[in-house]
Amino acid sequence: MNELLELSKQILDIATKISVVGISISLVLLLYRIIVGPSNADRAVALDTIGMGLMGLAALLAIVLASTNFNDVILLIGILLFIGTLAIAKFLEKGVIIDRDME
Repeated sequence: MNELLELSKQILDIATKISVVGISISLVLLLYRIIVGPSNADRAVALDTIGMGLMGLAALLAIVLASTNFNDVILLIGILLFIGTLAIAKFLEKGVIIDRDME
């Protein structure tokens, strides 16, 4: 039983390290897309995806530290990311975020 537990810990450790490397590479590529991006929509999607990557990194940090304290942080990042995505989508569609003209 202890051998199986030790094997699962090693697999989790390796999977976590591979995931951190993958997310880090994607964050660098997304930063390139934000800087060079041919259109504002591409930049908005890249910014949204960076938020998701940060959520993933926070989740991996919670796994490595074996803590549930990051769950609130992950939830908060997700909510802010959703609101930011809505604001960017509205700005790209109408050119403004808040419509002051009610007619």
